[in-house]
Amino acid sequence: MEEEEIRRERTQNLWTSFARKFPPLAKAVSLDPSPTSGFDRIGGLAGPKEEVETYACGATHPEVYEHWGTFAPSALLLIGQRGVGKHLLAQALATRAGRGFLHVHVPQLVLQLLHSAGQAGPLMAEWSQALSEMPPLAVFYDELEFSLAHEFGTRRTDLPVGPVMDFLLDLVDRTIAVESSLVIGSTSYPDTLRQAFLLPGRFERVVEVSPAYPDDVVAALRIHALDAEKRAGRPLFEEVDWFQVVQQLRDPSPGDWVRLLHAVLRRKAGCEVAGGDLHPVGTQDFLDEVDRVRRARSRLPSGGGIYL
Repeated sequence: MEEEEIRRERTQNLWTSFARKFPPLAKAVSLDPSPTSGFDRIGGLAGPKEEVETYACGATHPEVYEHWGTFAPSALLLIGQRGVGKHLLAQALATRAGRGFLHVHVPQLVLQLLHSAGQAGPLMAEWSQALSEMPPLAVFYDELEFSLAHEFGTRRTDLPVGPVMDFLLDLVDRTIAVESSLVIGSTSYPDTLRQAFLLPGRFERVVEVSPAYPDDVVAALRIHALDAEKRAGRPLFEEVDWFQVVQQLRDPSPGDWVRLLHAVLRRKAGCEVAGGDLHPVGTQDFLDEVDRVRRARSRLPSGGGIYL
């Protein structure tokens, strides 16, 4: 058995054993023991990619920091609206550093712990030891501004914010203290993020993830269009004027546009089932879908997102 496979199986087995003791983890935390999604899977975002790759050097080439008389930041915080690529950047960090990827969906973890009184203390007591025993990980705390997350519908003023913050800060501190861990966090609501997360020794480096319009959006669409063709095993698109398409709507994130691309492909699949006349996907197919989005948005509350 190759060394990489041994590491992958050990990571998965140790995590499964630990998560089995704490049901809230099983519903809010996921592990990819051997991620493969690299920076080439992200359209544009040259600046954030460089920042995250530099952080990865803290694990792969620590001597570089020593050469310049400094050290890697304790953790990185990615800020930017939903769908801009924060999760993809965190996955690429894990791939670049050769680590397993532990995704902690913070709002879901908060919900699960609120529904299972008494689990937080025992979980915290064993968290550090569990991470220390596992092969090196990149740990991603996704959406630290938990009270504004979509899972809660709107800002929740009835949450026990004090105890939740105590728990989260302790969890983050313990993760950073594990020498083999790389820690990265994210929020879509930086204006209201509690400053305690940004103190020295926590998320010391803040990276803004703001796609350049329209270039980064078009780059993301091209990557995912190629992915779709690989899955289908055949060409699916004729010459699409991606820039014309993207310029129809400025506010959707790259993630929203990728979902729109899949909406177009699903509509083609529906036509095939209905026995319709099928042609490769072209510019007009995307323009028609954009019109559907516009009409749907006129019926949804402000900020309702992209309708697919």
